[in-house]
Amino acid sequence: HNSLSFNKNVMLRKNCSVLPRGWRAWQNLVSTVEETPDPIPTTIKGTIPSWINGSFLRNGPGKFEFGEDRYTHWFDGMAMMHRFHICEGNVTYSSRFLRSDSYVQNSEKNRIVVSEFGTFASPDPCKNIFERFFSRFQIPKATDNAAVNFVKYKGDYYVSTETNYMRRVDPQSLETKEKVDWTQYVAVNSATAHPHYDREGATYNMGNSYGRDGSFYNIIRVPPPEEKEGEEDSAELNGAEVICSIPATEPRKPSYYHSFVMSENYIVFVEQPIKLDLIRFLLYRIMGKSFNQIMVWDPQCDTIFHLVNRHTGKESQVRYYAGPMFTLHQINAFEDNGFLIMDMCCGDDGEFIGDFTLENLRNETGEKMDKFYNSLCRTLPRRYVLPLTVDEDTPLDQNLVTLPNCTATAKQTKPGEVFMTHEELHSDELLQYGGLEFPHINYDKYNGRPYRYFYSCGFGHVFSDSLLKMDVHTKELKVWRYPGLYPSEPVFVASPKATEEDDGVVLSVIITPREDKSTFLLVLDAKTFTELGRAEVPVNIPYGFHGVFNEMG
Repeated sequence: HNSLSFNKNVMLRKNCSVLPRGWRAWQNLVSTVEETPDPIPTTIKGTIPSWINGSFLRNGPGKFEFGEDRYTHWFDGMAMMHRFHICEGNVTYSSRFLRSDSYVQNSEKNRIVVSEFGTFASPDPCKNIFERFFSRFQIPKATDNAAVNFVKYKGDYYVSTETNYMRRVDPQSLETKEKVDWTQYVAVNSATAHPHYDREGATYNMGNSYGRDGSFYNIIRVPPPEEKEGEEDSAELNGAEVICSIPATEPRKPSYYHSFVMSENYIVFVEQPIKLDLIRFLLYRIMGKSFNQIMVWDPQCDTIFHLVNRHTGKESQVRYYAGPMFTLHQINAFEDNGFLIMDMCCGDDGEFIGDFTLENLRNETGEKMDKFYNSLCRTLPRRYVLPLTVDEDTPLDQNLVTLPNCTATAKQTKPGEVFMTHEELHSDELLQYGGLEFPHINYDKYNGRPYRYFYSCGFGHVFSDSLLKMDVHTKELKVWRYPGLYPSEPVFVASPKATEEDDGVVLSVIITPREDKSTFLLVLDAKTFTELGRAEVPVNIPYGFHGVFNEMG
């Protein structure tokens, strides 16, 4: 691929795109589908390596209405779990809706009775006018519609969203098990759907807490699994603890975050200028507005990087900061010669999250869909470098980053404060593919360690339309892209005899909205990024969020 010669900044902000032929079928990407609870066979084209033995589990919204009620935002759809079971070159597929309290109550009433991220549930019409009025002043219960990711704690699988609730699930049958409330274990009001795992089996996550003393960002540690007495089949998060509580810079406007950074010795919380306006939250409840409308992008604020030793829970007294930016997904982080290197997908305009309404995603004209896409900020891979040895002898106004071939900078602007600028972790070639998101690495072997490759989705339009492999040493790309095919987040699976970082395969579910019931599981050789085989499934699958490979499947 030749590098692009046109102005990069224009590309980043506008990258004006025109919808491809058949764009109307995109509405199928965010449409309700039926579940397939009993495994069905797939049609294999090419070859699925016989050494792959396990289940590719995916999560995302799959139902967007109850009765006459329609959800407003893409994130609100009811969680649907998908399982591609791979064994000896064959693949079966099954799916189930998560039987959350939200799903069950909505189904029983045949209307939306539980509020979601972007949809406010109207008061019960069976109540009288006074009851409906006073219900506006009650704090709504958080949803347990865990449609974001599969996560693992103490050996058990859960599906997760960003409230205080998770649901334990059976990764084989996709059966919904008990609801788990984080507040019963640690003092947090929420938790992310992107925990990190260390090599000893412990799980780390982050969650907010709110109280008289203000708002706090809490780092949670859940210990490794222990032998269950009598192999009791139940959720068990005993031993979970908050190892560090970071006070919000603005107590009434804590930052929104979707994930966090972890290396072998450190956790970094990125306090970004996407704010949750708590006063507005109380007022909007009375006005009948949804949660996404309390999120405010404040480009006057810096981005602050809170550095915490994950073994001691102690936060660094150095204030690391950068210009305003937002990040949803981290790529990797590792330590090198006194520096912490952090790679993440970033953008410069955080107002976009509330824009993913179903109305925008189902625009009836190509011109409107193009306009929506061209209004979105592109997310691109960036590298920030934190110097770990800042003290009273560290000079002022001097670039502290001495790593070879690194253009990221860090300067101590005054004692105890370090301002950082990033390195672009890509060449102009990436701009052809519109930016990237949903990054994935060889996590088991390389998370928190020096690495070379990551895999992601390229966003040439509103929905991802390519798969990308990035070499962070050379910034060279390998690309898989075909018109009319829309891939999911790529997940790397290492081969059992791997000797190099990219020895293995990349799995992605490919959605084909122009053709009915022709979704397929794609298997790419991770090294060459060429297709090995595919497993065609005679069902429709909506566009989803995240997934994992369960080797025990």
